[in-house]
Amino acid sequence: MEIKFEKFQGAGNDFIILDNRDSIYSYLNFEQIKTICNRNLGVGSDGLILLESSIDSDFEMKYFNSDGTLSSLCGNGGRCIVAYAHKHGLIGIHTKFKAVDGFHEAQVISNNQVRLKMNDISNIMHFDKALVLDSGSPHYVEFNNDISKLNVKKLGRKIRKFEAFNPDGINVNFIQKENEKKFFIRTYERGVENETLACGTGAVAAAVGMHYLGKTAGETKIELLALGGRLIVDFSCNNKIYENIHLQGPANYVFSGIFKT
Repeated sequence: MEIKFEKFQGAGNDFIILDNRDSIYSYLNFEQIKTICNRNLGVGSDGLILLESSIDSDFEMKYFNSDGTLSSLCGNGGRCIVAYAHKHGLIGIHTKFKAVDGFHEAQVISNNQVRLKMNDISNIMHFDKALVLDSGSPHYVEFNNDISKLNVKKLGRKIRKFEAFNPDGINVNFIQKENEKKFFIRTYERGVENETLACGTGAVAAAVGMHYLGKTAGETKIELLALGGRLIVDFSCNNKIYENIHLQGPANYVFSGIFKT
């Protein structure tokens, strides 16, 4: 079977995208998705996205982790599928699409930038020395004075498997402050089971978390510097309820091809 794919990346977070509006790739199973995402045996990516038809929006996004499992929302993947849909003339510069956590609006901006509206965040919990919140996917957010020295893969894997986060586990983020508007971020993603170059929902969780802890001096537009690039998160906050949350950053076409299973 031939699988026609395109690869996109957003701040180094890379995805294989398949047009499944005719359901031709609905047969893909756990092992096939895992193989095509494998960086040695397949195309290589942090995840695989199916673009599917939707009766109440422009399209539906179905996201799979690189380990083959169906996942919660992927923020950078959401921005990349918008860029894919725009590239193929499926949408204009504005769109509304359906994801696992509901509907999202997005806008294609110049220079391959995509701005994605996220769902509200109201439940922020303290866990030991970190925060835990859901920004479309569950995230553990820990502040650190020097994240460059951390073994994120080792630490992230340990925290991800804490009994409190079972059975599905959690994504793990380490945040370092440069100033009130700019933070560095490193993320261990469940499903990838490794550190990734960026994570969109992680950037949102980090920006909201740093504001919640008072580390942004009230700023509500935050720059997150990941290993793979720069993401911008802005929001409004009312009585510790975070609304009008947007994630903005690059979403770039990398290459296309045919993968034979």
